[in-house]
Amino acid sequence: MTDALARILIADDEADLRALLQRYLGDQGYAVRTVDGAGPLDRLLARERFDVLVLDVMMPGEDGLAVCRRLRAQGETIPILMLTARGDPVDRIVGLEMGADDYLPKPFNPRELLARIQALVRRQRMLGAHVGPAPAQQSVRFGAFRLHLDERRLERETADGAVQDVPLTTGEFALLQALALHANRPLGRERLIELARGREHEATDRSIDVQVMRLRKLIEADTAQPRHIRTVWGLGYMFVP
Repeated sequence: MTDALARILIADDEADLRALLQRYLGDQGYAVRTVDGAGPLDRLLARERFDVLVLDVMMPGEDGLAVCRRLRAQGETIPILMLTARGDPVDRIVGLEMGADDYLPKPFNPRELLARIQALVRRQRMLGAHVGPAPAQQSVRFGAFRLHLDERRLERETADGAVQDVPLTTGEFALLQALALHANRPLGRERLIELARGREHEATDRSIDVQVMRLRKLIEADTAQPRHIRTVWGLGYMFVP
């Protein structure tokens, strides 16, 4: 399967930009749909499957940050690339905290957007094709959780013995998988970026910290004293199953 078969959904209130991106990405072989707001976006996501959502922050009505937060709360795991006209790095960090996988400030070169979409699609499909290092390690058990590496799924066992799925975004799964496959080994942030996102991805140390914070909220009983994803001061993080 190649990137050319990927389906891209673009949500932006600028009609000229939507037309430009639909034409440009279409010429690259992608199937592209566009919407101008949250309502049409929800209706399309309910009917069709997409590989990447390109989501503008500054949409009227429900803005992109609110849409991203709501989709993640609903368990939607589609990779989300945020477009923002805001230059403040804090605004971009907020997007990552809401559950975005990547961001790109406006104005941007369409070739850079294409490269970032390709990276998201490639990572998503590499994770889907992952079969694990050995049959005995198809899953990793830690605390009340079991991470299924082959199925890209995280389960939680409740006090009464029931099993519940814990929704993870593409970025969250990639990071947790990278940590789990290198258990009890301290990993620096640059190494985690390489393992979870690939060498070509220009992620920042801060984006890794944000995703670790989100994972801790999902799997740690006490985020102030994490048991499984521990901070190694001066280096990065270590997963302790």
